[in-house]
Amino acid sequence: MLRAFLATTQEHCLYAFFHLAAYTGARRGELLNLRWTDVDLDKPQIHITGTAAVLDRQRVEGTTKSGRSRVVSLDPSTVRVLKAHRARQDEERLRLGESWKGGGAYVFTTGWGDPLFPDTPSSLMPKLIETHNKQNPRAQLPHARLHDLRHIHAATLLLAGVPVHVVAARLGHADPAITLRVYAHVIYKQAATAAEVFARVING
Repeated sequence: MLRAFLATTQEHCLYAFFHLAAYTGARRGELLNLRWTDVDLDKPQIHITGTAAVLDRQRVEGTTKSGRSRVVSLDPSTVRVLKAHRARQDEERLRLGESWKGGGAYVFTTGWGDPLFPDTPSSLMPKLIETHNKQNPRAQLPHARLHDLRHIHAATLLLAGVPVHVVAARLGHADPAITLRVYAHVIYKQAATAAEVFARVING
């Protein structure tokens, strides 16, 4: 019974993790370093202050890639996901009692409350896609890495016309020039339609 509960708990945690990764564009380590004190569901936003990584097979924490913290806004659906995840985590803590190890600090934890090991969500991503494709032969998903969710987030915003400097700040790039270089193909595609957009606006 407990093993099944913990397995379900892990699924809920990883669902929230993948959702936040896709809807914020944050890096894997940044999300795994996230504490509930960094989450404000009223504003709503998250405060990214550091990162988690693996060094000599040990989980370690440090500063973000740019060395700076940043604030990333959240949409209503992400707020709902995080509220449900926090309620589930509170339930786990009460159920396990003294066996809970996390102390309630980290947003993403194992079923026992320990902070997630960085390789866990990365290794699960292709397995989830494989499972989905087996169950949905007519709605196949392409192979993707966890980091691809960050690229999808950035590309979607740029194609929707969000200014490069805004996307850069959201991704945590130290300079918008980095965003321009990494997503040059997306910006080129957008630039190709600029003449049509201008004519449409002028011609009413």
